[in-house]
Amino acid sequence: MAAVIRLGFVCRRGFKSLLHHSTLLARPAVVPHKCQEQLYLPTAKIHASQALHAGSGSNTASLHWTAERTLSVLLLAMGPVAYFNPGPVMDYSLAAALTLHGHWGLGEVLTDYVHGDTKVKLAKAGLFLLSTITFSGLCYFNYNDVGICKAIALLWSK
Repeated sequence: MAAVIRLGFVCRRGFKSLLHHSTLLARPAVVPHKCQEQLYLPTAKIHASQALHAGSGSNTASLHWTAERTLSVLLLAMGPVAYFNPGPVMDYSLAAALTLHGHWGLGEVLTDYVHGDTKVKLAKAGLFLLSTITFSGLCYFNYNDVGICKAIALLWSK
């Protein structure tokens, strides 16, 4: 079906798909070379980023995606465990997991919305600074105050 929609777009017949520039759709084999260059030039500019090419030839992106999903599921499991078994180990585990989850999430937002080499470098430096301050603040709170688990329990008790 995707090849039919793509061929309809290339031949200027039929309906145009809203996803005609998606990299998920395969290139049709019958399109002349001249038409392919014109169609895929904007797509190459949009989707070419340093993050995608950093681990080219390997499964780095797949491993990162798996790690993000694993951490998300782990955070879901940490809630009940923190409720029934509060303590310093759980407090510091929550601090690390929440900081990493936020860092990866904001990193994806930066990848999507910040363009230009200088702006990307400044945004990434700011994100690392924010993540470092967040983790340090949570560790400070765990060490010098009641900790994350007890603080949430105190919020719920009122």
